[in-house]
Formats: sequence, structure tokens, C-alpha cells
Amino acid sequence: MTDNVVPLFKDPNTGTYTLPSATPNTPAPDAVRPVRVWTRSARGIRRIVTDERTRAAVRLVTRHGMYVIGGTRVTARRTWEGRTASRYERMIRAAEAGGNFEEAKEWEDRLTRYRAARHHRRMDLLKAPQDAVKSAGYATGLTAGGLLLLGIVLAIATKDPSWILAPLATVVAAIHWIVMVGTVVWGPAVTVGPWLALLALWGVGRRQQTAPQWTLPAKQRDTAGAPITPSIVVTALRDLGIAPLRSAIKEMGDAGAAMLGPIRIAGCGVEVDVTLPSGVSTAEVQGRRRKLAENLARHEHEVFITLPTAARTVRLWIADSGALDEPIGPSPLTTDDSLTANYKSGRAPWGQDLRGDGALISLYQRMLLITGLSNQGKTAALRALALWLALDRTVEFRIADLKGVGDWDMFDGLATTLIQGPTDEHVIDATEMLEAGVAEMERRIQAPPGSTFPPLVLVVDEAQVAFMCPAVGDDKRPYGGSKATSRYFMAARKIHNQGRAVDVLLWEGTQDPTDQNLPKLVREGAHTRISLALGTESQARMALGDKAVDGGAAPHLLRQGLDKGTVVVASDGITIPAGQASITVRTHYIDTDTAAVIADRAKNLRSGVVTTHTLPAAEEYDPLADILTALGTDTRVLTQEVLKRLAALNGKAYGRWSFIDLKRVLDGTGAEPYKSDGRMVISRDRITRALTNRPDTDSTSAAE
Repeated sequence: MTDNVVPLFKDPNTGTYTLPSATPNTPAPDAVRPVRVWTRSARGIRRIVTDERTRAAVRLVTRHGMYVIGGTRVTARRTWEGRTASRYERMIRAAEAGGNFEEAKEWEDRLTRYRAARHHRRMDLLKAPQDAVKSAGYATGLTAGGLLLLGIVLAIATKDPSWILAPLATVVAAIHWIVMVGTVVWGPAVTVGPWLALLALWGVGRRQQTAPQWTLPAKQRDTAGAPITPSIVVTALRDLGIAPLRSAIKEMGDAGAAMLGPIRIAGCGVEVDVTLPSGVSTAEVQGRRRKLAENLARHEHEVFITLPTAARTVRLWIADSGALDEPIGPSPLTTDDSLTANYKSGRAPWGQDLRGDGALISLYQRMLLITGLSNQGKTAALRALALWLALDRTVEFRIADLKGVGDWDMFDGLATTLIQGPTDEHVIDATEMLEAGVAEMERRIQAPPGSTFPPLVLVVDEAQVAFMCPAVGDDKRPYGGSKATSRYFMAARKIHNQGRAVDVLLWEGTQDPTDQNLPKLVREGAHTRISLALGTESQARMALGDKAVDGGAAPHLLRQGLDKGTVVVASDGITIPAGQASITVRTHYIDTDTAAVIADRAKNLRSGVVTTHTLPAAEEYDPLADILTALGTDTRVLTQEVLKRLAALNGKAYGRWSFIDLKRVLDGTGAEPYKSDGRMVISRDRITRALTNRPDTDSTSAAE
């Protein structure tokens, strides 16, 4: 009892007693208790609402509810379109909005035929009641007469008159049983029927995927991607934020799919042509690639927009979600040991296009430029082409790798010149290699008409090092730079100008292109221009040219580090879909060890190739000793081949040599050229003997 007594408070001024009141800062216990209860309840409700199981349950209920609602909508639309002329009217509006008046006229003719047929059906319905009454009377009379006739026949056969009505009684009994069964079944049918109809509507909605993406399970929502259907493509285009396009699609109703061509399976994705309505340019759609991809539930790199030949048309290639992150198969160079190459008529198996078809590229009389950001697979892509071409024994390689980390080591013993290193001295050697190539080109151009020459391919990897080289020669001419005084620049330009006609080709690989490290005249001299991932659109234009980029080429949208080995190619040497200016290729990767195996196969096709790693100064040479070096281990070599090897050995000294120069040096030595099988050759034994018999040459060193 004492616990319930409330003590009184005595006022010292008045002497009266009052009940104590709660201070403002100290709430009464009875007031605090409801606040705590409500706080705990709110926390509990919040915990329940935010729980993943609650979210999954909400998604489940919403998903299946939307299946029913969407199925009802789809069924209602189908029924309405089947009973009215709305489909024809919608297609007419779509054709007119797309500017296709011939198609609009065809749909109008169909609408006229449909209305005429509908009129005939309605007129038939007006006469249907009286026709039904007549038909029912005729059917009843004939049935009753037939049953009586059957009864008479049975009565005569059995000599029992009661059989006359037996067939009629049997039919009446059957009808009675049918009514009884119907009465029993009717109740459950009325109960179950709506549920069956609801299930059918749910099935239609599920097949049409009418539920929003957010209601799908997380795994399916994140990885599967939305299926590409006409309605999804039209919706994605409508929501691009292009007002004329949105208005045109709205006028078409849900027949915006009339803009679309057939959706075709294309490799690891689908392809569709979209004819844009009047007032919408293809550039506007291209400029919204990321938003279009997101509207299609894809990443940006999984949607490619190109321009086919048809006007106001864009071609969308939409990858299966995640398909471009899967590696492609190995190169045929690694799986087929019997594979050979043909410089003139063959095509290098380089990779796969986005459709999954093999990408074969011709290298015949084509200068080549490949560029991209660092560590994107440039050297591997360029080296793969050289490895294939090396399987043609007639092709000579002279290679300068201005990175010098061993990426081209396997060409030692295969290329006649192999320079590896990033220093100014290596750039000087690479420049002299190109100048020797220019001399060989000029010698071939001046040869008698009808002369044929083996292909000569000059490869300069990391060419930006040469263009940026500050070294200056004794003649005060710089090796690098992009002016007319630059030795490397001018040698490259000369080869670009005339080398193709006599099969002297220049392949260059460079990274992160700018006007300083890749001059305009050099990049535009390449017949085949290739780009890996780049940083900006301006770099893409440097690499591939304005025409390719304006036509949809977008190497600057490739993902750095993730799209290694994926290149965009602008060349007439590779099959490009009609109307497009470029093609995207996922190249086969050949690692260094495997590349060495392929190079060994190429070496087995050749003999006596001597690889030089530096180019000696022109004044420090011994023609007779150099001829012996050029002969290698061969017993005798054609004079034309000797001239070629001498030019590779020392371009400055021998780049301009002809048969007359070779004969002049050998005259009187006892090693003069002679005929063997009708062709002029030089004997290694005779050269060795001539060196041994020289008064100022030690016989032992000469023989070696």
C-alpha cells in the first residue's frame, strides 16, 4: 500500500500542500513508457521491411501478379485486334510515320478487304436466327424420322411392336444422363473455371515477360540480361531522350517495331537494322550509345552501332550479356602444324569478328599501322600477322623492336635484320634499316620491265620511339621528328609512296598516338589501319581516320585492360559488312613460347638466313668478307639472293648495288659468278679460297 502513496509538497511561503508536478526535463514514467514501446515497434517494423526475405517475398508476389496483369493486357489486345481493324490502322500510321508510303498503301488495301469481309459476316449474322430455326426444325424432323424408321425395322425383325419406340427412348435416356452429368459437373466447373482462366493469363504473361526487371531474382536480373525482342528495342529507342524519335514512336502506337528489320542471330548476340523516322539523324543515336545499352539491359561495350548503306538506318549489334568477356579459341597457327601462308593470295587467320565468324585478313601489298594504349596486346596482334606470313618462305623480314624486351626474339634466324632496344643508337639502326629498304625499293623500280622480286616486309614496333628520337646525324639531319629533314620520317614516307608497287612494305606499331609521335602523313599512308583501346575520340580519328569513326568505329569505347586483343580494323584487306567502314575483331592470342614454336616451323622452310643485329657504318666494310657472311652455310647462292642479303647486312654500303657492282668486286679473285642450271650463282668455296689467298688476310680467320 505504501508504494502507492504520493508524498505532498509543502509551499514554504503559503504553507499549503500540493501534489508534486513533473519537471520539464524529467518526463513522467507513464509518459515515457508509450514512447519506448513505439520506438521498439518502429525498429521491429523497419527490420522486417528491410529484411531480404521480405524483399524476396514482395518481388515474388509482384512478379507473378504482373504476369497475370500483363497476360490479361496481352490477351485483351490480341482479342481486340482480332475483332477490329485497329491492327491495320496502326500499321498504316507506322508506315506513314516511317515515310514508307508504298507499305502504307498495301496495308490500306488489306484494311479495305478486311472491312468488306466483315460486312459480309455481319449480313450473314442478321439472317442467322431464321436459318438456325429452319436448320433446327429440319434436324429434329430428320432425326426423329430416322429413329422411328430404325424402330420399325427392329420391330419387323423381332416381330415385337415395342421396338418401334426403342431407339427414340434410348436417345431420350442418353440426353437425360448428359443433363445429369452436366448438373453434377457444373458446380465444380464454375468454381474452378475462373482459376483456370487466371492460370492461362499468368502463362501468357510469363511467356511474354511482362514483369519488370526489378521483380526478377537477383541472379537472373544481374547476369541474364533482358531478351532482345522488338518491343524492348523500340522501348529502348523511345527512351533515348530524342524528342522527334519519341514522338514518332508514340504516333505509331505499339507498332514502333515497324521501324525494325528482322532480328537475326549474329555470333554471340543479335543484329537488327533500325530505320529512323524523319527528323532523327543517325548521329544522334550513335551519340547515345551508353544510354541505349543501358535501356537494353546491357553494358556499353556490349552494344555496337554502325551505319549500313540504307539511308536513315542504324545497325545495332547487341551481345548476349557477358559473352564478350569469354575468350575465343586458339589460333589455327597453334593447332594446325601443316598450315602454310601465301603472301599474294592467302589470308591470315587473325581472330573472330563479333558475329563469331573467322576474321581473315590479306596482307598483299598493304602497308600496315596498328596503334593503341600501352599493354593492350598491340605487339601480340602485330606479331601474329608476321608469324603467319613467315610461313611463306619467299617473304623477307627486317625487324626493329624499339622496346627491346624480347617480344621478337623468335625471329632471330628468320629475319635478315633484327634490332632490339629503345636507345638512340637502336633508333639510328632502325632508320638506316628503313633507308636500306628505300634503296632496295628504288633498285627494284629501276629494274628492267617484267622483273619480279620477293616480298620485303619492314617491321618497326614502338615506332613512336623513332619519331620522338632527338638524335642528330653527322649531316645535321635529325633522325626523329615529322619534318622533311627527319631521316626516319622521310624513309617511311618514301616507302609508303612507292614501295607497294615492288612489294616493299612497312608495318608500324605505335602506342597512344598523337601528332608528335605519329605524324599525319605517315598514318594516312597505311592501307590497313588497326586500333586497340584508345583514350579519346580524337586518338581514334588519328588511328583509323575520320571516315571510319563517323561510320561507327569506336576504339575509344573499348575497355582498357578488359578488351585486350580486341581491335577495330579499317582496311579493304578484310571482309567488312556492306555499308560499314570498319570491323571489330577479337584477335587470337599467341604467347611468346608458342610464337617461338611457330617461328621454328618457318625457319625449317628456309635455309641460310643470317640475322644481323646492328647495321655497321658504311666506311667500315670488306665486300669480299661480307659476301662470305651473306652466303652463310649455303654451298652456292643465286646472285640476286646475294645482293638481297648484302643489302640486309649493310644497307648503306650495299643497298644500291646491282649485279654489275657485284661482278666488279669479284673480277680477278677467282670467285666470279658463274652459271648453274642456267642461273648465275656464287660459290662459297671459291669466296673462301679467294679470301685465303689474299696477301693481307690470315688464312685461318678468313676460312672461319
